[in-house]
Amino acid sequence: MTTSSAPGPHTALIVVDVQRGFDDAGYWGRRDNPSCEANIAALLGHWQETGRPVVFVRHDSATPTSPLHPDNPGNAFKDILTGTPDLLVRKSVNSSFHGSPDLHAWLRSHDVGELVVCGITTNHCCETTARVGGNLGYRVHFPLDATHTFDRTGPDGAPVPAAELSRITGVNLHGEFARVVTTAQLLAPSP
Repeated sequence: MTTSSAPGPHTALIVVDVQRGFDDAGYWGRRDNPSCEANIAALLGHWQETGRPVVFVRHDSATPTSPLHPDNPGNAFKDILTGTPDLLVRKSVNSSFHGSPDLHAWLRSHDVGELVVCGITTNHCCETTARVGGNLGYRVHFPLDATHTFDRTGPDGAPVPAAELSRITGVNLHGEFARVVTTAQLLAPSP
């Protein structure tokens, strides 16, 4: 991880799918990074205190049995998401740029050129949002410790631990689509 320049004043915090339904271990399985929510809350508090743009993204699953379906209580945001965001994006796919209202159009209309992407899950909606953001020309910061994911089973049937999936997401993104950082690096005062 690098310690290059901190995000500028026109950097938007994109908080992806921090929803109660992800607390359902019976549905999702074992997760990693128990510090994820505390780190997201720290980033959110800092962005709110400094008056920088905040975007909440909510996954409205089209699958009725999903904890994230709009008819289910798990669709609601977790309590750590406080205050009113500058924009609320609703989506039913992985990328926050493929929801409503149009995130890219909103960011451009507010002269935002940098993003910090955090939330749930590391290797799905967060990684996809970072990849698309990078492809659209944004400078993306990805605080890996402000995301979490779940154990998965590979196509060969072998289990893949959540922590390994997170590490690989960091490897995939860093230097290509985003700058992988820590929450502490983003909160550190600029030199």
